[in-house]
Amino acid sequence: MPTTAGLHHVTAIAGDPQANADFYVETLGLRFVKRTVNHDDTGTYHFYFGDHEGTPGTNITFFPWGERGRDGEFGAGQTSHTAYLIRPDSLGFWRDRLDEAGVAVEETERFGEPVLQFSDPDGIGLELVASESAADADTVAWQDGPVPAEHRLRGFHSVTLAVAEFGPTAEILTDVLGYEHVGDEDGRRRFRAPGEGPHSRLDLVETDQPRGQMGIGTVHHVAFQAADTDEEEQYREAYRAHGLQPSGVIDRTYFQSVYTREPGGVLFEIATNGPGFDADEAVEDLGSSLVLPDWLEDERARIEVELPAFDAPSHGDD
Repeated sequence: MPTTAGLHHVTAIAGDPQANADFYVETLGLRFVKRTVNHDDTGTYHFYFGDHEGTPGTNITFFPWGERGRDGEFGAGQTSHTAYLIRPDSLGFWRDRLDEAGVAVEETERFGEPVLQFSDPDGIGLELVASESAADADTVAWQDGPVPAEHRLRGFHSVTLAVAEFGPTAEILTDVLGYEHVGDEDGRRRFRAPGEGPHSRLDLVETDQPRGQMGIGTVHHVAFQAADTDEEEQYREAYRAHGLQPSGVIDRTYFQSVYTREPGGVLFEIATNGPGFDADEAVEDLGSSLVLPDWLEDERARIEVELPAFDAPSHGDD
């Protein structure tokens, strides 16, 4: 049975596409690496933000629903926070930068590491964790971005999943994905993928809130890394052995995906590490135009009319 190297990407639901892109690029300094559409709802953009190349483990992605979207309700079966790695000597930089941007920040410490906790414009919970493991993050600096390269976000540190009880979700993490339980602190249970890579942590917290409702301001799914589709087939078999109903392998152009809803209610994706975001754009051009999968190109004119007005963030390579 394969074991995942950790987080691949996180996908959430935003409101206004312009406010979403401006915050993640201009405030957080992530590169706008892909502008496409939701393959299942072509009237909705699908934005990807990551490092210079969109390296797995660095990308947060969004479906911006705009005015036609409903607000979500946080509860059990959802991601409460998505945490990014920063270097310990970048803590002061980010404290000041977020303050200057008018972002309310709460400072805390968790498992011996300082944490800055805040929300994006739609209320999605974010964290910056000052960790020595940031030095091990194999990310590619976006040299033209608004954040100095030495202070950039180094990809994901972890996600925190809120569930009604630890056991059922923990079983999938350990028995299917290969995570190990490595510690507990203040009602939080931490797991880590083998190899202890920089994007390998995942936390569980228990909540007595009812099941959450998907909508603007909530995370849609969490994706884990797989080397290839052969590994994905092994994960599918393991999911079924645990009574779950995984999807087939779905072509997402930049990776191949398998989805299942784990017993605690969180939608899990397994995503391959290739072919990558340069499958339809050169690296230097990532995010500079609307790209569509081959099977939607004949519908480009209709799709472009249906999409809301949007101007790419001013920091870019085009």
